[in-house]
Amino acid sequence: MSKVLFDEIPSLDLHDFQSNDKSKRQAFVQKLGEAYHNIGFVAVRNHGLSDTLVENLYHTFQQFFALPDEVKQRYDVPGLFGQRGYTGKGKEHAKGRNTGDLKEFYHVGQFVEDDDPVKATYPDNIWPKEIPGMEIPSMEIPGMEIPSMEIPSMEVVAKEAYQTLERAGRQMLRAIALYLALDEDYFEAKVHHGNSILRAIHYYPIENPEAIPEDAVRAAEHGDINLITLLMGASAEGLQVLRRDGKWIPITALPDQIVVNVGDMLARLTNDKLKSTIHRVVNPPKEKMGNSRYSIPFFMHPRADMKLACLNSCINKEHPKQYTDMTAGGFLEERLAEIGLKK
Repeated sequence: MSKVLFDEIPSLDLHDFQSNDKSKRQAFVQKLGEAYHNIGFVAVRNHGLSDTLVENLYHTFQQFFALPDEVKQRYDVPGLFGQRGYTGKGKEHAKGRNTGDLKEFYHVGQFVEDDDPVKATYPDNIWPKEIPGMEIPSMEIPGMEIPSMEIPSMEVVAKEAYQTLERAGRQMLRAIALYLALDEDYFEAKVHHGNSILRAIHYYPIENPEAIPEDAVRAAEHGDINLITLLMGASAEGLQVLRRDGKWIPITALPDQIVVNVGDMLARLTNDKLKSTIHRVVNPPKEKMGNSRYSIPFFMHPRADMKLACLNSCINKEHPKQYTDMTAGGFLEERLAEIGLKK
């Protein structure tokens, strides 16, 4: 396959894969596979998120991050290693670095609502009492009636977003399976009630840039841990991807798109046939350092017992096996220690 150097990431329409038109489905699979082989990122429309849901989600988490630090710290629970609730400023760093990223974040995990025994292995989600839902009653003013509005609680809006992105992720994985010449449902059982994480990130304002470490950045260059990441549009620019020729290119998606990229688990499974591309969030210009940036990625993980041994179909003389065999759970534990969340 030829190596293509993109100036921007390819754009795909998930409706094409969900179509009854076989040619549209095949074209989606091929374009997706080529993009993931070359740059590891695509922009996808018709993913299921509504504008209202995205607005409510960002509004909800912006309310949380605006709380005083001592209040937010109540939701940083020792022993959970940042897998649920709040993780404070500078605690996480990229693999291979010691300087913490200039961010704080909040994690929401899987919703297991049946008797699946995997539920016992997951900690409960944590919902801050300071961010309740509320109903704004209807109002009448001369010549106008404003209907009542409901602002959902964090639990309601986060659950809807989590499950919407999970459904979109399952469709993406079905297309990936076909590109790899696997059964279309290869990933289905592996991601059913998977250990996925919705992460709301606040890249907080830097009021005094001279006081931070010289090498501190919003998110240092890294690869994601999981199978795939689904990222709705951030509130400000800053995301960059390292192209195969060593050039950093900015990543932007249109308002109706999400960005979906390959994570390290999928790269490991495919012996790097699908690329987990290094990316980062750079600091803004000095005059904008006092502004916040918000971003909400969905990290799609499988169940912990999924085997990440390289697929035999991805190993040959030109591409010898690159990785030792391990499970998704074992890989996650190793990486949490490497990025400073687990000691």
